This record gives sequence, C-alpha cells and structure tokens, in this order.
Amino acid sequence: MLRRPGEPGSGSIMGRPEEIMTPIGKASFPEPFRQGLEYSSPARGPWNIAHTGMLIPEAHEIFICAASCLRGVVLSAAEMGTQERFSTVAVREKDLLDGDMEELVIDGVTDIIEKLPVRPPAVLVYTSCVHHFTGCDLDMIQRRISERFPDIDFVDCYMNPIMRKSGLTPDQKMRAQLYALLHKRPLRPDAAAIIGNDFPTDEASDLMELLKGNGLKVHEITSCRTYEEYQEMAESSYYISYYPAAAAGGEILEKRLGGKHFYLPFSFDGDEIEAGFAALSSFLGVPMPDFSEKRAAVKHALAQTLETVGSTPVVIDYTFCPRPLGLARFLLDAGFCVERVYVDCISGEEKRDFVYLQENYPDLTLLPTIHPKMRFMAQENPSRVLAIGQKAAFFMNTDHFVNVVEGGGMLGYEAALRTLALMRDAFLHPKEMKKLVQEKALRCEGCL
Repeated sequence: MLRRPGEPGSGSIMGRPEEIMTPIGKASFPEPFRQGLEYSSPARGPWNIAHTGMLIPEAHEIFICAASCLRGVVLSAAEMGTQERFSTVAVREKDLLDGDMEELVIDGVTDIIEKLPVRPPAVLVYTSCVHHFTGCDLDMIQRRISERFPDIDFVDCYMNPIMRKSGLTPDQKMRAQLYALLHKRPLRPDAAAIIGNDFPTDEASDLMELLKGNGLKVHEITSCRTYEEYQEMAESSYYISYYPAAAAGGEILEKRLGGKHFYLPFSFDGDEIEAGFAALSSFLGVPMPDFSEKRAAVKHALAQTLETVGSTPVVIDYTFCPRPLGLARFLLDAGFCVERVYVDCISGEEKRDFVYLQENYPDLTLLPTIHPKMRFMAQENPSRVLAIGQKAAFFMNTDHFVNVVEGGGMLGYEAALRTLALMRDAFLHPKEMKKLVQEKALRCEGCL
C-alpha cells in the first residue's frame, strides 16, 4: 500500500534530528549509522581524485566514463583552472552493446594525445565502474597505449564507486598512484619523502623540524613544479606518511623502489604524539626531539582558547582532520563544551578515543553527514556555535567556523597549537560560510 511521505511506516527520508542523533554512549563501532542511500552536502572543500591527480606536475588526465559522471570532474578541472591538462572520453550505450570498449579507450586516448599542443611527460588514464562491469581488459589497454607512446609514462587510475566497499578505496588508490610513475634510481641515505598528502606539510610542524633539523633533504609532491623535480622523489631512502589514506601507498612504494616506509599517526594526544616521534626517530637513526616546551605551549594555548570561547557550544566534523573523535576528547578534557561530532563511520585508529568518550562523555552526540535525512537538517537560523570543519558549519548554519580540510598540513603538537589558534580566530572573526563552503578543493590552486 502506498503511503504519503512522512506517514509512519512510509520509509520517509524526512524527519526530526533526534531520529538519527546518537549519543556516543549508545553508538556502535565502527558504524554508528545504517548505510544506504547517501546525501552529499554542499560543503565542497575536500579534494577528489581529479584534484589529487593534478599534483603530478605537467601530467595530463583523461577520464573515460558516461557523460553524466563526467560532469563533476569536468567542473573540477574548470574550477581549478586546469582545463588544458584535462580531457574526457564519453562512454555511450552502443559502446557497451558492441563489445568494443577496449578499442574505445585505446583510440580515445590516442586521439587526445595526438591532438595536444604539447606532448605531456605523463598521462593518467581514469577508467570507471562500467569498465569493470563489462570485464574490460585494462592491463591490455595499458600495454597498447604504452607501446604507441613509449615517450610517455602512463598510469592507471580509477573513478569507481564500487571500490569503496572492498580493497583500496578510490582515494587510497589515487594517493598510491601518485608515485607509480617514479623511475627507480640510486637511493640517498639523507633524503626522505613525505607522501600521500594533498597539502604541503607545515614548515613549522614537528615533522619538518625533525627531518630538516637532522640534515635530511625533504621531498614532497606539493612542492614539485616540474616532472623532473617529481622524479627526484625516487632518490628518497625513507617514505613517511601521516594521512591514513596514504599509508597503503607508502607500503607499495617500499616494495617497488626499495626505500623504507614509516606511518606516523595524526593525533592530538601528547602521549601518542611523542610515542610516534620516538619511533620515527629510531627509524631514522636521529635523536628524539625534546617536546617539553611544546607541551607547555599547548597547555597555555588551551587555557587561552577556553578563556576566549568560554561555554560556546563546539561542533566538529570529520573533514577537518583524520581524528575528529580524538579532537573532541582533547577539547572535552580541557573543559570545552563540545556537543556534536559529525562522522559517518569511525576508523580503527579512533577506537581508543571512541571507548574513552563512551565512558567519560556518553552524552556527546554523533550525527552522520551522508544520511538522507541530513538534507533537511541544516539549521534555518544562524546558530551561536563554533564549528570546526565545513560540514559542521553548514549543518549548524554558523559563520564562526574553522575552514580547514584533511588536516591542512598540520601534524604533532603544531596541529594542536594551530587548531586552537584557528578556533580563537573563528570565534572572533566570522566568515561567509555559505560562500566559502561551496568552493571545491580548498587551497587547491596553491598546491598545483
């Protein structure tokens, strides 16, 4: 029997916030919310695979999929001003029925390359889910196009939503493929590469201070301006990742080029930060830094920020950094009024924080960002809250927010200090939230 949307039993996606708001004390790990139909908020600051692939200097991207799917990546290229480095091949219904998908890809890539005004040193070929559904021979395609253009480095990339539920996700795969074009060369014992980030690591970060303070040459793709500079990354004896989605790429690079990979977890917890740097120092064979002054600086910054913010409610979302629950714990323990965390699932790295918050702050509210009901849950009237992250700012309709995504290059105690400084600034100086969150790939132009 058909029911009017909103009636009991109708399966309506409309509803009150309390229907999906979950106290962390009653939440399940690692999925506090049921998965299903998904909603995408208009907060567009996080990067997608098109933006990340552009980090390889002078490379050309070719996306091959249905026209409807191409719209998003075409707009991404236009918005970041890289149309000259971006091409598409549209897959039509007849290409599926005629069984000539491999020829479409090979001929399409060939035609694009031959018409480019300048021959690129590298080409990223993005196939999609339709190629997997039809059993397309992607390995053969890569061999054929490489044979046709031996002067170009090709790498396979994927715009494939079915990869989100098993194996490496498209994001993890893209961050790994960023380094698949590096040619093996002799390793320098005094060279290290920070891998897998969309943003350059802050020069003031604990990691940069450790590496450069001990005389290591630091490579990072975000600072490469030519393809040759990019290739110099292959001389690194050490690969260091600190963004969770980048760790798999570091392991692949270790097997392929022969350097050693180290994963340094992002954290706001002082003990975890120092344990990580102690392990990294041992890995590199350098002295462990003395963090006593930074510990004191964080303590002072917490008190200063709490005095500024006072009892103002604080809301956090997962796009700000890889450890939103860790940030909530850090602030709650310092006396801040953290009321909500917007998170769709909880990573294994945050299980300890999840359990701690369940035991000590069971009333902390968790909310999803992709549940269909969230479409109707953006506050109509501006809220007097301090938001950390774009999605939290959008759902709470506040201009007082920290406009950072993916950690923004922060790490270690410096991440805590910078976050607290950004909170003070956001509290005192409102921004135009509705305008800012619609801009795709925050700070993208400055990294390409």
